[in-house]
Amino acid sequence: MSSFFQKLGQGLKKTSNNLKEGIKDIFTKENLDEDVINGLEELLYSADLGVSATTEIINKFSQKRFDKDMDVEKIKEQLAKDISDILQPTEQEFVIDKTNSPFIVLMVGVNGAGKTTSIGKLGKKFSSLGYKVSFIAGDTFRAAAVEQLSVWGERNNIRVYKGAPNCDSAGLCYDGIKEAINAQDDIVFIDTAGRLQNKKGLMDELQKIIRVIKKIVPDAPHKTLITIDATTGQNGLDQVKTFKELVDVNGIIVTKLDGTSKGGILVAISKETSIPIYYIGVGEGVDDMDVFKAKDFAKGLLGL
Repeated sequence: MSSFFQKLGQGLKKTSNNLKEGIKDIFTKENLDEDVINGLEELLYSADLGVSATTEIINKFSQKRFDKDMDVEKIKEQLAKDISDILQPTEQEFVIDKTNSPFIVLMVGVNGAGKTTSIGKLGKKFSSLGYKVSFIAGDTFRAAAVEQLSVWGERNNIRVYKGAPNCDSAGLCYDGIKEAINAQDDIVFIDTAGRLQNKKGLMDELQKIIRVIKKIVPDAPHKTLITIDATTGQNGLDQVKTFKELVDVNGIIVTKLDGTSKGGILVAISKETSIPIYYIGVGEGVDDMDVFKAKDFAKGLLGL
């Protein structure tokens, strides 16, 4: 059975192949220093590392001497180290505080980012660790989301609290948390809608949900996690910033890293938001999501 590190390497192949070929091309020509730097800068932009992170990496490289015989592997190792340094502050353990029972996790993000699937996978992980987990199907506008969450629940013996289609999601969350308290659940994951087309409507709904949660558990939600689809590149960074304006997002999950050449978006998110990246996903299976490790990710990004 392949390790997650191997899966990550496979998942990041689209990004790493582009970077490896680009680096090989840039550093094996008789170029002037300035041409090398410009070429590297364009390459990092193409992998969606973003302006701030690319500028920091380029500044470090600009202080080094280059020649056409420079070992490409050493360049990749140096790049991986510089990228890892940027990512390191966002590598943090996702801790369930047992003094808060139930520990309430509010999941936000746009539709299609993999939010409901992420809830299912995390529920399975924590259930396997012995926690008593429940789900609240708070995305009442999408029958598919409720159905999807129900399937995850049935498959893993996790209770799913749901209501009638289009019912008031805040009211549903209130009743769902009351039931979780009565059932003595350890962790509750709340799914929410993600219709960014109407930002004000979404903001009102999310803030109403939070107000209602606090009526029962004053210090909840204990974590607010946003799910980002890596294939959207810089748009994913914009989503983090937008949702951060709406609610106190304090954790990130990045999905679909296996389907993109824009894997560098994690570097941009780390550099520009400093919000912890707790989990990353490289496939549909429950074992295709694991904790985020900065060094492993940086190595995968460069194909090391």
